[in-house]
Amino acid sequence: MTDAVSPVRRQVRSFVRREGRMTVAQRRALDLFWPRYGIEPPAGVLDLPAVFGRCAPVVFEIGFGMGDYLLARACSEPERDFFGVEVHRPGVGRLLHRAHEAGCRNLRVACCDAVEVLRDWLSPASLDEIVIQFPDPWPKKRHHKRRLIQPAFAKLAASRLKPGGLLQLATDWAPYAVHMLEVLNAEPMLRNEAADGGFVPRPATRLRTKFEQRGERLGHAVFDLAYRRV
Repeated sequence: MTDAVSPVRRQVRSFVRREGRMTVAQRRALDLFWPRYGIEPPAGVLDLPAVFGRCAPVVFEIGFGMGDYLLARACSEPERDFFGVEVHRPGVGRLLHRAHEAGCRNLRVACCDAVEVLRDWLSPASLDEIVIQFPDPWPKKRHHKRRLIQPAFAKLAASRLKPGGLLQLATDWAPYAVHMLEVLNAEPMLRNEAADGGFVPRPATRLRTKFEQRGERLGHAVFDLAYRRV
């Protein structure tokens, strides 16, 4: 399937693979449970109802880390399906282990570049929600080009949302928060949920992770953003 966004090819990645050390449980979970929860790169566009075995709203999380937020929402919202993408295998393994223990059935994961998944695996207007929490801010000026939230990405993400679909973001890096606002407010397919075109209150669904708590101890404010596909 092709569309106006598909030809975009991203040369600079927004992440660096830092594999880290995998525990025995994480590696075992990848071996045992990847066939149940994992999605390999498809030959074409994914048929999400076929992937999940039903037609339901789909929430897509980019960079789920250790998977706490994704699993909590999947378990508490069984009427929705959840698709998470993370490049770091220890986090994927931990999520698979916990998802199996919880008997979670409405969760799928990919270990791949999320931009490639959005661009090549998913069809336009196929997602009900996209969640991006604490993406790497790449604080050094020479690295700003590596930031995930750029105009081309904003257009791509908006195109994959259904009309009325929600894009939710959070960051604890103030300069990146301002950059996000500038980029996303300029995308015509997105409407800022904040009446003043700024930040929104913390959504009830967003867990306070260990990462966020550490940032708060260091005095970092957290900035939430929310946009609707028009």
